[in-house]
Amino acid sequence: MTESHHTSTRRVRPGRETVRNGFPAAPVRRTVVGAWRVGDPVGSRRFAEIGDVHLERGGRIPDVTVAYETWGTLNSAGDNVVLIEHALTGDSHVEGEAGDGHASPGWWPGLVGPGRPIDTDVWFVVAANVLGGCQGTTGPSSAAPDGREWGSRFPYITIRDQVEVEARLLDQLGATRVAAVVGGSMGGMRAIEWAVSHPERVDRSIVLASTAYATADQIAWCQPQLLAIRQDPHFAGGDYYGRGRSPEAGLGLARRIAHITYRTGVELDDRFGRASQLGEDPLRSGERGRFAVESYLDHHAGKLARRFDANSYLVLTDAMNSHDVGRGRGGIAAALARVTAECTIVSVDSDRLYPPSLSDEMHELLPRSVRARITSRYGHDGFLIEAEQVGRIIRSALA
Repeated sequence: MTESHHTSTRRVRPGRETVRNGFPAAPVRRTVVGAWRVGDPVGSRRFAEIGDVHLERGGRIPDVTVAYETWGTLNSAGDNVVLIEHALTGDSHVEGEAGDGHASPGWWPGLVGPGRPIDTDVWFVVAANVLGGCQGTTGPSSAAPDGREWGSRFPYITIRDQVEVEARLLDQLGATRVAAVVGGSMGGMRAIEWAVSHPERVDRSIVLASTAYATADQIAWCQPQLLAIRQDPHFAGGDYYGRGRSPEAGLGLARRIAHITYRTGVELDDRFGRASQLGEDPLRSGERGRFAVESYLDHHAGKLARRFDANSYLVLTDAMNSHDVGRGRGGIAAALARVTAECTIVSVDSDRLYPPSLSDEMHELLPRSVRARITSRYGHDGFLIEAEQVGRIIRSALA
C-alpha cells in the first residue's frame, strides 16, 4: 500500500481558502513577515484537513490544517512509519534544499534518505509542522473562521494537543502503528508524550536533549523571551497582522536569549573571545561597534525574524512550559510506567538547558530504555550539530 492523500473541497467561508487536491488554493492577504501564508509557494509541503480539534484545556480549534512532508513508502500493513518531531522553531522541512516555499534548508540534514540512519528504503518518514506553528499548520497567523488572522484569539495549546493532531494526521495517511517517534528538545517532549498517550501504537521512542516535564529553570529562561515579544511596541496585543509592522525586535531579542542557552560558554569563548566584529570597534566614542559575539547573536535574531512568526513563538513556548507527562496521570513515575515502547533516551553532555540529569531520571523510570549520550562542545544544539553521533544512535535504535 502506498501513501494515500486526502482530497477535499470545503465550502468557502468569507476570507477562507478552498482546499483542492490537498493543497490550499486561493490566497488570503499576506500580512506578516516570516510565516508561510496561503498563496506562497508550497515547496515540498502537503496538506491534510483534520477537522475540529478539541483542546486539553477546553475549547476547540475548528477546521485544522496540517502541513507535512514525507519520504519513502508506506507498507501494506501501515506500520513502517517513523515520525520526526521538530523543535521550537523547526518545521516539516527535515531534509531538502532551501528554495521556493522553504526559507531554509532541511534542519536535520543527512539523517533521512536511502541508506541513511533513517533509511527511506525501509521506513515511511513523516514530519509535520506542529499545531500553533507558522509553516502551513493552523496557528496564530492562519485565518480564523471569520477570515481574520487568529492573532491574540488563538487558544492556549499543550504538547498533548499537538500529539493528538499528529495522531489524526497519521490516521488519515493510513498509518496503523508508529515504528518510531524521533525528536529533540520540544520535539523530544512530543516523542515521549506519544509513548505515554498512545502506548498501544508506538514501538519505539527516541528522545534527544529533552525531558519528561518542563523544569522551573527552563520556564524561567522562557519568561524574558515571552516578555521581549509582548513588550515590543509593535506587538499590538498579538493583533499586529495587517498593520505594516510586526514585533521583529522583540522576536529577535527572544531569539538572542534562547540562543545563549542553546550553546555553551566554552564554545562562545573559544569561537569569539573578546574579538571585535570585523571593521567595528566596541571602545570607540560615539556610535560604538560590536563585539563579534554580539554580531553573531544579531545574525541569528535576523534569520529567525525572516522565517518565523512572533505569535507562534509565544504559543509554542507556552506549550513547552505546559509539558508534564505526569499531569492528571498520577505523577511522572506513574505516567512513564505505562510506556510499552522501546525508548532510547539521549542527552548532550554539555547541555545547560536540558541537562543530562533529566535524561537519567527519564531512563530510570521507563520500563524499557536504552541510555545514550552525545559528546559535544555545542551544548543543547549538539543534537542538531553532531550528525554523525546522532545518526549512529538512531540507526542502532531502529535496527
